[in-house]
Amino acid sequence: LLHVACSVLTEYKLSVSPEMDIMEYCRKEWRGDTPTAKRMRKGYEAVAQKFASIRRIRGDNYCAFRATLFQALSQATQLPRWLQSEDFTMLPENLLSKYDWIKQWQLRQKPGRMMGEISDEIKEYLILLRKKWKNISEIKDPLEKQEACDKLFKNEEEEYSLYEALKFLMLNTAIELYNADKSGRRVPVFSWLLFARDTSSNPCQLMNNHLNHIGHSGGLEQVEMFLLAYALQYTIQVYRLYKHSTDEFITLYPNDPEEDWPVVTLITEDDRHYNIPVRMCQETTL
Repeated sequence: LLHVACSVLTEYKLSVSPEMDIMEYCRKEWRGDTPTAKRMRKGYEAVAQKFASIRRIRGDNYCAFRATLFQALSQATQLPRWLQSEDFTMLPENLLSKYDWIKQWQLRQKPGRMMGEISDEIKEYLILLRKKWKNISEIKDPLEKQEACDKLFKNEEEEYSLYEALKFLMLNTAIELYNADKSGRRVPVFSWLLFARDTSSNPCQLMNNHLNHIGHSGGLEQVEMFLLAYALQYTIQVYRLYKHSTDEFITLYPNDPEEDWPVVTLITEDDRHYNIPVRMCQETTL
């Protein structure tokens, strides 16, 4: 009995579960004849035209980070430009010197710690992100690369440190956009939407009311998916299955992506939980 309990536990802990045939997964999940089930099946059929398999992502309010980062690393062949810059790891110090309110940043598992002390920790997380991205992108063999990703996403300590780094990058991007808008420069439309919310009319509120809660009491809202895409300089393409047969079925974050941004693809049934499609059936372009 103990053995069974242990294996169930480790399986539950799997951040990214093994591949499963997409249509098989769909039949298992959506058996009924309700309009919703029919729509989901149609959505999965459409995804299955492009991808053969699905991997389930563990749902704990970090799933948007987990799905996006896993996909980005699985196909990484080089270190993104923003990760190469000299002052990348100086971000926490630089931001703190300008914005005292960042001291209210909540570290995972360490609520209540003062930002003064945790600036070094976030720096470590950023260094870890760069290191992992570099190591995985240098692996040429696709199978080895996949194994390295699987291994990384089984290491809870490292995995959550990476999400902390992503959150901080999102805050940095939000501050840049906010300042650009205030000084009259052009900003993407989502940036207005981001700061038009009562709960995030400036970066400080965004941090306190949203970023600090991601992974604890909530996941990423749609407008924050745009922010994540901008922070990573990746286009996040999402099959939104419940929107099948509408023009929002395939949504791009951002919707006017830069030409040279790489693309990662996710699947969602409800805009809350994200899984990932794998194994492209044929070469497809946006």
